[in-house]
Amino acid sequence: MDFVQRTIDLARQNVTTGGRPFATVIVKDGEIVAESPNKVAQTGDPTAHAEILAIREACTNLGTEHLTGATIYVLAHPCPMCLGSLYYCSPDEVVFLTTRAAYEAYYVDDRKYFELATFYDEFSKPWDERRLPMRYEPRDDAIDVYRLWQANSA
Repeated sequence: MDFVQRTIDLARQNVTTGGRPFATVIVKDGEIVAESPNKVAQTGDPTAHAEILAIREACTNLGTEHLTGATIYVLAHPCPMCLGSLYYCSPDEVVFLTTRAAYEAYYVDDRKYFELATFYDEFSKPWDERRLPMRYEPRDDAIDVYRLWQANSA
């Protein structure tokens, strides 16, 4: 099976039914273990990106949080949220089929803090210099939750 073409077809089908132009196919041992289009428009969930949904499905199907041994095909270079998820699940390889520069002229995202040209730059800034207002409110009892986890995990 042509997994690259399957990724493109899944994204195209999503667009024709009112979804956004993104899709992910996860392959392990030559078989598709999960696939998903982006479902943000259909669900109203801003985290329903194709990568996130496919990773969830693959991990459930395989009974693990690690996708070592897998190749993940994505239509577009992953956003920072999806890139983080890809790092967490640790596939052997991620194959992306378009760059942001290649599709930028055809796709606009109008979120308050999201600008395609600066999205990655925002993540590298210190938390108190980002466009998204953030406030650090340190609490000792918040650390207690981690102490509890450590005690229960020993």
